[in-house]
Amino acid sequence: MHYQTILFDLDGTLTDPREGITRSIQYALGKLGIDEPDLGKLEHFIGPPLLQAFMQFYGFDEAKAWEAVNFYRERFKVTGLYENRVFEGVMPLLERLGGQGRTLYIATSKPWMFAREIARHFDFARYFKVIYGSELDGTRTDKVELIAHLIAEERLEPGDTLMIGDRKHDLIGAQRNGLDAAAVGYGFGSFEELSAQQPAYHFQTLAELHRAFV
Repeated sequence: MHYQTILFDLDGTLTDPREGITRSIQYALGKLGIDEPDLGKLEHFIGPPLLQAFMQFYGFDEAKAWEAVNFYRERFKVTGLYENRVFEGVMPLLERLGGQGRTLYIATSKPWMFAREIARHFDFARYFKVIYGSELDGTRTDKVELIAHLIAEERLEPGDTLMIGDRKHDLIGAQRNGLDAAAVGYGFGSFEELSAQQPAYHFQTLAELHRAFV
C-alpha cells in the first residue's frame, strides 16, 4: 500500500460501539413513547448520520428527529460513550502504520467531541494527527462534506490518501472526493452494501487489513 495518509472511520472500523449506540437509541425512542426491547433491531443506526436515520427508520419529520437525537445524546454522552470496545487487532495495526511513517486521521459522522473522548478513553488518540467529526448542529454529518473539509484543512493530496470504513457512506465520501476507499467486512455494513460501491479494496477481516500493510 503506497498511501502516505490514511483516514479511518470510527464506529464499526476501529471500535464496536454496538451496546452504547443501541441502548442510547432505545432510550431516545422510549422518551418518545416507542418501546423497542430488541437491541438487535437498532443496529442499523450504527454508521449513518443519526438525524437522517431517525427520519428514515421511524418516519420522523426533522423536528421530531432532532428531539430524538437530543434524547439520544442525553444518555450517550454520560454512559453510551463508554459502552464500547476496540476491535482486537486495531491497536497493533495503528502501531504498525505509525511505525511506517504514515499520517493517520479519524473521519467520523459522530460529533467530534464524542469521538475525541472515545479515542482518549480507549487510549488510541495518540495514533492520530487529528480526529475529525461533525458538529452538534449537524454540520458535516455527511461523509462527502466531512472528508472534503478534512482534505482542505490538512491540505492533503487525494491520490496519496486512503479512506477505510465499514459502511457505504465512508466509500461514497471517499470516492466523491477523489480518494481510494477500502471497505472492511467486520463492521456493520453488509457485503452487498459495500460491494455495490466498488471500493478499491475489500477486506473481510482485520487480519486481511493487517496483511495489506506488511
